[in-house]
Amino acid sequence: MKSQTLPNTNLEASSVILGLMRISSMTDGEIRSLVSAARDAGINFFDHADIYGTETHECEKRFGDAVTFSAAERAAVTIQSKVGIRSGFWDFSTEHILQSVDDSLAALQTDYLDLLLLHRPDALVEPDEVAAAFDALQRSGKVRNFGVSNHTPGQIDLLKSSVSQPLVVNQVQLSLTHAPMITAGMSANMAGLEQSVDRGNGIIDYSRLNGITLQAWSPFQKGFFDGIFLGDRETYSALNDVIDELAAKYEVAPAAIAVAWITRHPADIQVVLGTTNVSRLTDAAAGADVRLTRPEWYRLFTAAGHVLP
Repeated sequence: MKSQTLPNTNLEASSVILGLMRISSMTDGEIRSLVSAARDAGINFFDHADIYGTETHECEKRFGDAVTFSAAERAAVTIQSKVGIRSGFWDFSTEHILQSVDDSLAALQTDYLDLLLLHRPDALVEPDEVAAAFDALQRSGKVRNFGVSNHTPGQIDLLKSSVSQPLVVNQVQLSLTHAPMITAGMSANMAGLEQSVDRGNGIIDYSRLNGITLQAWSPFQKGFFDGIFLGDRETYSALNDVIDELAAKYEVAPAAIAVAWITRHPADIQVVLGTTNVSRLTDAAAGADVRLTRPEWYRLFTAAGHVLP
């Protein structure tokens, strides 16, 4: 498994992350099998959020109950969680961040989080309140590194006006067919072309310039939870033809090619896999070790319907 050191941290992270938002109905044994398969595939990074599950902290608790790490095993993995989404509103207040982290640690049965992310931008954010929470969490050793999720460069800069810790991660939606953060920059200043509308706010260039690692969620989704493009020959016939051709060439599953398209980007983007199926996880994770050629990467890009001006 391809790995990388996250900038401004001592975390040696796998390029593929196991997302655990769907494990609430799994048995302890099934969760252990999933985690074991991830570790066998070279994945050392596990993604949580306080809202995952049918009730707050449920998936974190299922993970904590099912998986027991020795001290050495805990040191060898990265556990991140996210905070800020509440029922009907977002909340980046000092009080909520601190309480949610305490509850996450209890549910996960661990003494610290390697990474804490602010889940979605809070329109009422007070950067000083976030800074106060981050300072307290760092001093106590409860959180070692910090980041955000679904934030724009401007929102990150606003947080950085008060927060002293580096914001080292931004988790964002990205797939072959949902790639505005890539496509807009390739067709800038072209009137009348939908692709040229900048929905990413220059987030990839900003992240590369500021030492922020992007993490791609929903790497197989057509759009915003519109279903997956893999195998969809009604809408994405040409794309699936190219995926299947490259999958045969590299002797991997089609899902691995979709992962490889993301990990090929020089921004060193991590891919978050949310499957609970062991074989699908193993198949997709193999994509991190496939290095597509430049022509192959662009063939997939255009087959997905994006424009090369």
